[in-house]
Formats: sequence, structure tokens, C-alpha cells
Amino acid sequence: MIVIPATILLVIFFLLSGLHFHWAFGGRWGLASAIPQENGVPIFTPGSLATALVALALLGAAVVPLWRAGLFTIGPVWLPRAGMGLLAVVFALRAIGDFRYCGFFKRIKGTAFARNDTRLYTPLCALVSALAVWLALMG
Repeated sequence: MIVIPATILLVIFFLLSGLHFHWAFGGRWGLASAIPQENGVPIFTPGSLATALVALALLGAAVVPLWRAGLFTIGPVWLPRAGMGLLAVVFALRAIGDFRYCGFFKRIKGTAFARNDTRLYTPLCALVSALAVWLALMG
């Protein structure tokens, strides 16, 4: 039973990591609506290094569900549960948002990013958080 949520999280993290690597190495697909905007202007411009670091973090996050599912054992038995708990908190906070640009409680709603955030990004973060809670508490 623990294999199903672990596999779903692995696929999500792997795909998100690949997308961030794509952007880090100059790809543009999906980038225009992936950064919050205000008055049509992106609120920040992530550099290649920062984007690659996010990609690596997501790739690292992909390992945690596999660890929790027992694919490998390293360190104390409580550590993969704690890792899943940390992922659950991080993605729940992202789903809640910053109360301005992203999350369930965002105020700026008329941009391409905001539309994607409402339809895809925030629900995906909530799903990741829920699956991480499931893995943290199961078995």
C-alpha cells in the first residue's frame, strides 16, 4: 500500500526536476507562466544556477518516498518518516501560499501564472503534501 503514494511522488518530483533542468539549461517551454507577475512584469528573474539548484532539490525529494517505501535503508528508521513530514510541511506551506502571488489565498489573480497556480500548481502542491502525510504516517 505504501508503494502507490511513493511511486506517485517519485514521478511528480522527477518530472518537476526535469522541467527545472530544462529551464536551467535554456529551455523556455512553460516558463512564461511559471513565474508570478505583477502588472505584466515577473516579480523575479531566476538565474540558471538557482533553477538548477531547485531541480536538484526536487530530484533529492524524489529519493525520500523511495527511502520511506523501503527501497533502501540508510540511517535511523525514523529519518525517512521525518523526511516525508518535512516534504508535507513544505508543500502545504506552498499550497497555502504567500497571500499575494501564489497559493489558495493569493490576491493577485489576473495573470497567466495566477491562472496556472489556481488550476495546477497549488492543487499539485496540496496533493504532494497529502501523499507525503500519508507516507509519513503509514506503516
